Amino acid sequence: MFDYAEAFSRNIGWVTRAEQVQLSAKRIAIAGVGGVGGFHAQALARLGVQHFSIADPDIFEVANFNRQAGALISTGGLSKVAVTERILRDINPQVQVRSIDGPVDAGNIDVFLQGVDLYVDGLDFFAFDARRLVFARCREKGIPVVTAAPIGMGAAVLVFTAQSMSADDYFGFAHTPREAWPIQFLIGLAPALLHRGYLVDPTTVDLAAQRGPSTVMACHICAGVAVTEALKLLLNRGNVRVAPRGYQFDAFTNRIARTWRPGGFRNPLQQIALAVGRRQLKKG
Repeated sequence: MFDYAEAFSRNIGWVTRAEQVQLSAKRIAIAGVGGVGGFHAQALARLGVQHFSIADPDIFEVANFNRQAGALISTGGLSKVAVTERILRDINPQVQVRSIDGPVDAGNIDVFLQGVDLYVDGLDFFAFDARRLVFARCREKGIPVVTAAPIGMGAAVLVFTAQSMSADDYFGFAHTPREAWPIQFLIGLAPALLHRGYLVDPTTVDLAAQRGPSTVMACHICAGVAVTEALKLLLNRGNVRVAPRGYQFDAFTNRIARTWRPGGFRNPLQQIALAVGRRQLKKG
């Protein structure tokens, strides 16, 4: 017989019993539950969160096996949303999941975000229209946004709130042509470029073709840091760096960098990083 208090009793000490009760009542939205999103969902469920809104239009395929939490021989061809919901219920049969087996768009965004306390981004890197929509609507509704991006063998973390710099301004989406968005998003996520030195085959990165390499290590690390940021935001304790501040941790280089880019993509340091990134991609 499942018992919530017993199932999450080992959390107590790092959170109080009262805080664990608070976590049980929170609703987290995650758009994209394949790569990092699937790890985010499972980690949040093990933290004791019981209310989820999840969305994803895709099915699990063999190409997902290197990094995606729900990608198994037994789940090939199945909806990522359906598999994730089943896993969440296997962790905690009391969870309540609002599922959208499709993309988040203007027609369902308000249902997706209804009653949500926090949004954790799991969208595909190139899903710019959906990301802009969700981030903007979260800002309107006062819902904090955590994005922990799997970069190399580490994580790049940004938090956006109603009081922080907006994602559109930070990344420059609202001010630049669409063809510039992929490199601006990539460098905006990880302006310290800690991962740059160990990309052994630059030809595997093709932003125009929407293709790039990935690692399972990065997805696991992202889940750890994203859920830690979620805990701090949901319980209102601990220091949260909000945009234009962020940080990148890289396990391969054993380095962490805390970044601050006033003005976002316009910042002179960011412009230098963009130039370095463009040069490296041209070499590929």
